[in-house]
Order: sequence, then C-alpha cells, then structure tokens
Amino acid sequence: MTGTVLAQGADIQTPHIEYGQIAPILVVLGVAVVGVLVEAFVGRRQRYAVQVPLAFAGLVAAFGWTLWLGFHEKPWHVAAEGALGVDGPTLFIQGTILILAVLALLLIAERRSPAFTAQASALPGSEAEQETAAAGHVQTEVFPLLLFAVGGMVMFPAAADLLTMFVALEVMSLPLYLLCGLARRRRLLSQEAAVKYFLLGAFSSAFFLYGTALLYGYAGSVRLSAIYQALGRDVGSETLLLGGVALLSVGLLFKLGAVPFHMWKPDVYQGAPTPITALMASCVVVAAAGGLLRVYYVALANLKWDWRPAMWAVAIITMVAGAVIAITQTDIKRMLAYSSIAHAGFILTGIVATSPDGLSGTLFYLAAYGFASIGAFAVITMVRDTGGEAGHLSRWAGLGRRSPVTASVFAFFLLAFAGIPLTSGFTGKFAVFKAAVESGATPLVIVGVVASAVAAFFYVRVIVVMFFSEPEADGPTVVVAPATAAAVALGLAATVVLGVLPQPVLDMAGHAASQMFVR
Repeated sequence: MTGTVLAQGADIQTPHIEYGQIAPILVVLGVAVVGVLVEAFVGRRQRYAVQVPLAFAGLVAAFGWTLWLGFHEKPWHVAAEGALGVDGPTLFIQGTILILAVLALLLIAERRSPAFTAQASALPGSEAEQETAAAGHVQTEVFPLLLFAVGGMVMFPAAADLLTMFVALEVMSLPLYLLCGLARRRRLLSQEAAVKYFLLGAFSSAFFLYGTALLYGYAGSVRLSAIYQALGRDVGSETLLLGGVALLSVGLLFKLGAVPFHMWKPDVYQGAPTPITALMASCVVVAAAGGLLRVYYVALANLKWDWRPAMWAVAIITMVAGAVIAITQTDIKRMLAYSSIAHAGFILTGIVATSPDGLSGTLFYLAAYGFASIGAFAVITMVRDTGGEAGHLSRWAGLGRRSPVTASVFAFFLLAFAGIPLTSGFTGKFAVFKAAVESGATPLVIVGVVASAVAAFFYVRVIVVMFFSEPEADGPTVVVAPATAAAVALGLAATVVLGVLPQPVLDMAGHAASQMFVR
C-alpha cells in the first residue's frame, strides 16, 4: 500500500515559478502583507513613520525591477505555469502604473502628515480641519490597502488566463471599495460612493465570471492562448462564444468607465478622497485598458470582425456622452469624471485599430493621460476653503489673481486634456487617431475630433472662471504642502516633456508593441 502511494506521488511535479519575471507583482503584494503586520504590531504613533517609507520602498523597488526586465531581458515569457505573461506591453503598463502609484502615494501621505495640519491651521474653521487631519494621521491602514490595489493592477494586464485575471480584478477592486469610503469631511457622500462602487463592481465582476464560464464552455480552457487557438479551429458553439465575449466585455468596460457602464464614475470620483480619486483616474484606467488589450489582442484576435463593430459603438457613445454631459457639471471632480469617461472613448479608439500602431499609441496615451490626471487632482487638493476642498466651480472664480501659479498649472493640465498642441494630450490623441485612420476607422476618428472640440469648451470655461472672473471676498486659499507640490511638479514635467519631446516615449511604446503578447 505504501509503495503504491509513493509511486503515485512520484508522478507529482512541483510547479515551476519564474520568480524573477513576476517579481514586481510579488514585491508589491509582499510589502502590502508587511504593511498589514505593521498595523497589527507597531504602535499607533509609530505606524505612519513606518508605513510611508515602506510603501514608497515597495513601489520604487517594483518599478526598478520592471525597468530591469524591460531593458535587460527579452520579455517573451509565460510565467507561473502559464498563469501570467511577461512581454513588452505588460512591462510598459506595469511601469506606468507603478510610477503613477508613487505620485498618488505622495498625495495620500501628505494629507496624513503633520505638515498638512500646520498648513491647514491657517484657514478659517481650522479646528475642524485639524481634527480631520489628526484623524487621517492615524488612519494608516490606507497604505497596505493602496499596495494591495496596486498589486492587483499590475497583475491584471499580465494575466494569461481568465481566472487569474478575475483574481487580479478582485484584488484590485476590493481595497478600492474601502479606500473610497475614507473621506471624513464628506462622510455620507464618501460612504455612498463606496457603496455604489461596491454594488456595481460586484455586478460587473459577476458578468466577467459568467463570461469566463461561457468561454470555457466554448474553448474547453480559460487560457487566452487556448481560446485564440479554438477560434482558429472554430470548434465550439458560436452562441457560447459571442455570449461569453459580451459578458466578459461588460466587466472590462466597467473598470474603464465606458458608456453605458459609466454610471459609477461621477459619484465615486466626487465622493472619494481626492488622492484616491487621483489613483483611480490614473492607475485604474491604465490597468483596465491593459486588460482590454490583453483580452482583445490575444484571445480574441481572430474574432476582431465580430467585436470591432460593437467596440465602435461603445467608443462613439462614450466620447459623445462624456464630452456633452461634462458641460453641465458645476463640481470640479464630477467634471473631470465625465472628462475621464470621454478619454475612455479615445482609448477605445486606439484599441479598435487592432494594429501595432494602435497598441503603441494606446500605451503612450495611457501614460500621458495618467500623469495629467494625477497633476490635476493634486491641484484640487490644494484649493481649500472653510468646508474643505473647494469643489464647486464658482469657488474657483478669480483663482488666477489669488494664486496665479496654481491656476496656471491647473489650466495647463486642462489644456492637455483638451489636446492642445505642445501638450501630452495632443500627442496621445494624434497617435491613437492616426492608427485608427490607418485601420479604416476614419468615421470613428471624426467623432473623436468633434468630441474633443466639445470637451475643449468646458475646459476653457474653467480657465475663464479662474482668470477672468472677480474673486470672492471669502474665496478659497491655496494650501501648498511639500509632497503635494512634488506630485504636481512631476505631473507637470511629464505633461510638458510628453508634449514637447514625445519621441523617446513613443519609441519605447513602439518597441513594447513590437514585443507583442506570446500565444
């Protein structure tokens, strides 16, 4: 009996894990676990001093390892028994997420630092403000939650099978649900945003999982390469295939915030703490677009004549709805939320191209939009009045006279969103529109150009309010703190460089696109 058991056990093979190839994911998640232990065993007064350097070290180490993989090894690997893929687009997206997460961490750490409390004490109603800052100062569980979310984000575009992608989706989403509910000055609005995000996110995850089940029924596997090969042989039921693709797309487009799966975005962006909104507007959008690229360019490449028309429709209504509805908004964060929806349509324009140029243009657009978003929301955290952040557009009247530097920086980010030349937004839109035209999607590009013109109206409206309106007597005060100023400066520098000298990053994106996903 014992011999039989040993003989059966001898056939068991130990899984081969390429730890070096997936080290960026492991580093972020490992540091997140250490952060949880810090919360459990380190005293309350010492946690902040431990958590902030630990989080920065984890993100910087993961980013450095990602750069090393991109420049020193040929990224054509399938790791962890085929569960994860390491290639050029994956490394580019992971590096973008990690550097944007570092900037978001600067905002989150600053709002919980003594420096922010000292700056805010100069404002009217400082007792409430100091109470809020003091409460946030001990709310250090935000740092491991941030790292878990970022770990899911860097895993999401690397997933080589749908179950791994679903796990990454949940690891990314669950901490974000909690982070959205941490705004203490607007407790009810923040908690409402968190509940809405959780409920709608749970529905989208169910759609994703059901779509995975249908595709498994079609291909007999959840691995992306196996689905691609099954499409080439046309071996399964077309009903299962199309139903699975449709349901899977719902889950992916929800995270991107594309219409008609966008209804969570304005409420969540407005209710969540602004640093968390900055994280979502940059990193989550990049991760979601990476997941879309992974699924459509790998698993469904042989089905593009079926999914491209549907994606055309989604891109058109997303660009139009985001641009038009943003005109009616009077809250700065809600306006940028609808702006993000419109930009999701521009990203889909690059994905619809289904070409190496479309892939490289999309990668560049994600980086350009991410830096501009971080910078814009960082500026919003600096403009404050007695009620906290000055969210209503009327409160920004005359800001150009009160603080011309802050208003000028914010205006530059808005011009980048509008796609004005010599900004990163112009280069990014030109890249994705050029790829779409070359792939035969000229009508889609025309709609995109018109939507960009409409969007420019509400961006310019904010600039007019800041520079050409009389300031109110009790207008907001600009509170400048070191880490927030650093995040604004880095976002501004990236936006300028990607607009004036974009070629190195375009070449990097093109090189990444040439090292396409391995099937």
